[in-house]
Amino acid sequence: MMPFHHMLHLLHRELSLFSRRLNKPWCRSISNSFALHSEKSVPDFNSFAARTNTCGELRSAHVGQDVTLCGWVQYQRQNLFLVLRDFQGLTQLIIPQDEAHSHVKSILCSVPMESVLRVTGTVCFRPPEQKNPRIPTGDIEVKVKTAEILNSSKKLPFEIKEFTKKSETLRMQYRYLDLRSSQMQYNLRLRSQMVMRMREYLCNLHGFVDVETPTLFKRTPGGAKEFLVPSREPGKFYSLPQSPQQFKQLLMIGGLDRYFQVARCYRDEGSKPDRQPEFTQIDIEMSFVDKSGIQRLIEGLLQYSWPEEKSPITIPFPSMSYAEALAAYGTDKPDTRFGMKIIDVSDLFRSVDIGLIQNVLRKPQGTVKAICVPQGMRCLQNKNLESLKETAKSRFNQEVLHLVLGPDGSLKSPMSKFLNREQQSELIRALNIQVDDVVLLAAGEHKKACSVLGNLRLESATLLEATGLVLRDPTAFHFLWVVDFPLFLPKEEKPAELESAHHPFTAPHPSDTSLLYSEPTKVRSQHYDLVLNGSEIGGGSIRIHNAQQQRFVLEKVLKEDPELLSHLLEALACGAPPHGGIALGLDRLICLIVGAPSIRDVIAFPKSFKGYDLMGSAPDQIGPEELEPYHIRVAWPVAEVAAKKN
Repeated sequence: MMPFHHMLHLLHRELSLFSRRLNKPWCRSISNSFALHSEKSVPDFNSFAARTNTCGELRSAHVGQDVTLCGWVQYQRQNLFLVLRDFQGLTQLIIPQDEAHSHVKSILCSVPMESVLRVTGTVCFRPPEQKNPRIPTGDIEVKVKTAEILNSSKKLPFEIKEFTKKSETLRMQYRYLDLRSSQMQYNLRLRSQMVMRMREYLCNLHGFVDVETPTLFKRTPGGAKEFLVPSREPGKFYSLPQSPQQFKQLLMIGGLDRYFQVARCYRDEGSKPDRQPEFTQIDIEMSFVDKSGIQRLIEGLLQYSWPEEKSPITIPFPSMSYAEALAAYGTDKPDTRFGMKIIDVSDLFRSVDIGLIQNVLRKPQGTVKAICVPQGMRCLQNKNLESLKETAKSRFNQEVLHLVLGPDGSLKSPMSKFLNREQQSELIRALNIQVDDVVLLAAGEHKKACSVLGNLRLESATLLEATGLVLRDPTAFHFLWVVDFPLFLPKEEKPAELESAHHPFTAPHPSDTSLLYSEPTKVRSQHYDLVLNGSEIGGGSIRIHNAQQQRFVLEKVLKEDPELLSHLLEALACGAPPHGGIALGLDRLICLIVGAPSIRDVIAFPKSFKGYDLMGSAPDQIGPEELEPYHIRVAWPVAEVAAKKN
C-alpha cells in the first residue's frame, strides 16, 4: 500500500494543476493547505532499501514488531549486546544465547568493528535499569533472529566515535570514514535541507529560474585569480570562472528576468584561512530591481530556509554604511554580538603635550582612536598585552599604547602623566571605563588606526573568552547589511592606480554618478554585503547596464583592455534592463549555523589549507605524453632538475 505522505503529495500535485486551470482563490487556498501538510511530512528513509527501519527510528511504539536493520557495527559488549549504527542513530541488539541460534551468535561475536551487517529481529523493551535516556532508541532493543555480514571491515586508522580525537589531516586523508561521524552527517544533511528550502522559496514562491552556467570560459579582468585549463589549440586556454557574474548578467539581457543557481566557483588564491579553491554559492540575479528589493529577497530566503532547531532570525536585518562600520568596528564585516566599539578621542588629545600624537593630529586624516577592554587587567596577563601590541606593530606597523583604570579612579600608564585630572575624567567618561578595564590607544591615519583597533578588538575578545568571559554568544545570529562602499580603491602595490572595491560591473551610487568622470575615488557604489557574526556570507550589487558607462569604467578608470569583455559590452548595448544580484557563500553560511571551526567541516570532500586533496593526492603530476596534445611542456625549476639527475 502506498505510504500516506506519498498519497498526500500526489493529491497536492493534482490540486495544484486543477487550481491553476480554474485560477480560483478557493482552489489555491486548498492547494496551499495541502502543501503546508506535505512540507511537514516525514521522509521515507526505507523506501527502495533492503531494510524495514533505520537504526535511529525505533521507539516503544514498535515493540513486538519484526524488523530488518542495516548498518555498521559500533561496538560489541561481553558477547551479549551489539550496537548497530547508521546515518540516523544507534540501536542495541541482543545477541541470542540459545543453541538454536548458535550460528547467529558466532557471527555477531566475531564480526570486526565497522563491518556492515543486516539483521532481523523483534523489537522489545529494555529492562528498566538498562534504559539509556541519552539516545532516542534508549527504551528498546532488538532480539536478533538472523544476521548477515554484508562486508567485513579491516582495522581502521581511527574509531568512528565523537570523543575520539583525530587530526584534521587524518580526517581528510580518510574522508570517507570521517563522513560516518554523526557531526559530519548532521552538517551535510542540514546543508541539503537548507538548499532544498532555498530552491522552494526562489522557484515555487517567487518565480526564479534555475540555470546552469558554463565552468569553462576565458580569462577576464578583475577579481580573484582564475584557474587555467589547457585546450588542444596551441597557446589557448580556458579559465574556470570565479563566479557566474557575466553569465547571470547575460541571462538578464536575455530576458530570463529572475535567475538563480547553486553554483560551483573557483579561485586560485593559494592558502588563505578558511578558503577553498572550489566552493559553492547561492547565485542570484534579478531584472528591474533596486538594492532594497535584493535585501528583502535575501532576508525572506534566509528566514524561510532557516533550520527549526536553531535560534530564529528576525527581519529586516539592520544596516550600516561602510564608513560607519570602519569607524566603529575597524572592519567592513563587524561582529556586532559584543561591544568594545572604537571611540574617536582626537579632540580630547589635541591639548595633550605628547609630540607623537600632535604630529599625527596635524595631518589631514590624523586621528586618535581607542577601545576599552572590559576587565582587561583582571583577565589578561602582561604577556597578553604585549602580544596585542606586537600584533599591531608586525601586521600594521602601528604603535599602540595602553592605560588601566586603577581602584583609586586614576589612569595608570606611562602616558598618564601627560593627562591632567580633567582630561583623565573626560577620557573615562568618553569610554565608560570601569576599574580594571584596559584602554588601547592608536594614533594614526583614520583607516589604519581603525583597522588596527578592529583587529585588536577581536583578539582581545578571544583572550577574554579563554578566561571564561562570554562576549560572543555562539547560539546568537547577528545579521548586518553593510552598504555604501567606495566604488574604487587604490591598489595596494600601486596606490596611484585604482581597482574595483567589488567588481568592475558594479554601478555607481545614483547620487555620485557625475563624480565617476571627474573624481572616481569619491564615488560610492551600489554594493552591499551581508555579514553574519563578523563573517561576510554574501555580497552583491546593482550592475552597470549602460554599455558606454561600462566601457569607461574598464578603459579609463581601471585601465583594463575592454576587448576582453567585448561580448558583455555588445550585449549591454542591445537593450539591457536595469538589474542586480547577490551571491551567498553557502559553505560559510552553513559553517556559522552549525558552529563548525572551519568550512572544511561542511564540505563533503574539501581541500586542505594549502589546496591539496589529501585523500586522492591531487594535484598530481602529468607525464609528457599526456601533455603533448595540449602543446604544453613543464619547465622544472633548476634545483629540481639537479635533484632528479642525482
